[in-house]
Amino acid sequence: MIHSISVRVEAVPCELATGRPRPSLRPYVVGYGGFRTGTAEPPRRRVLPLSLTTLIVDFAGPGLVTGPRDTPLVCDTGWRYGIAVGLTSAGVSALLGVPMRELAGTGVPPDDLLGRRARRLADRVAGERGWAARFAVLDEELSELLRPRPDPDPSRDGMVSRAWWRIQESAGRLRIDELADELGVARRRLEAGFQRRIGLPPKTVARIARFQHVALLLSRPSATLDLAGTCGYADQPHLTRDVRAMSGLTPLQLRAFLQYNGRPAG
Repeated sequence: MIHSISVRVEAVPCELATGRPRPSLRPYVVGYGGFRTGTAEPPRRRVLPLSLTTLIVDFAGPGLVTGPRDTPLVCDTGWRYGIAVGLTSAGVSALLGVPMRELAGTGVPPDDLLGRRARRLADRVAGERGWAARFAVLDEELSELLRPRPDPDPSRDGMVSRAWWRIQESAGRLRIDELADELGVARRRLEAGFQRRIGLPPKTVARIARFQHVALLLSRPSATLDLAGTCGYADQPHLTRDVRAMSGLTPLQLRAFLQYNGRPAG
């Protein structure tokens, strides 16, 4: 999943690296994205819609926690070098101690949620050499943060967790009525669970997943703009309208930024 892109083309592209958490963390953590900008000043960023929470571990600055959102946000970020950690609703509850719905549409400093542990986490990870070593230390540190709040049910709401993952697996193409039938629940109950756990309705989560799939395809060097049928849109104008609403850019502009920067992670 792509968290953000630069607002303007920089002289030097951002250095990027991706990693997956250890198996025991996967109910809580979707993945890691290491980043290092090529500029001396923190760049302006366009935060894209996501249906999860992202913890920005900044090696020099305060970092940021961005909650799930369905609209883009252009901001002057303070981060230039660090790691973005994608958290599920279970991860937000277990690691940050709040329901994800309370973070929907917001951005808050990690200190507000983790206290002194936020700086300790950043310093510990920054002290390692190479992205693989940093991701391994993140595994250790996040596992430690989980220990004070053990949870016998990692999802706390298995229905919502299973539904969220199914939407991601289908890239947003699975109809919500079909998803409710698959899980054996009423659509209204499914919608209430999403609002309670994530802060967004399942239809919006599916729309975000569809947009993220488009963004992923546009980031590839061989990408074309004719993706409507592949990504589940009614036609190309439908895709163009949705991409503009989700990113503030046309598909052509979004492709240009994505391919210049690679796959932005933070």
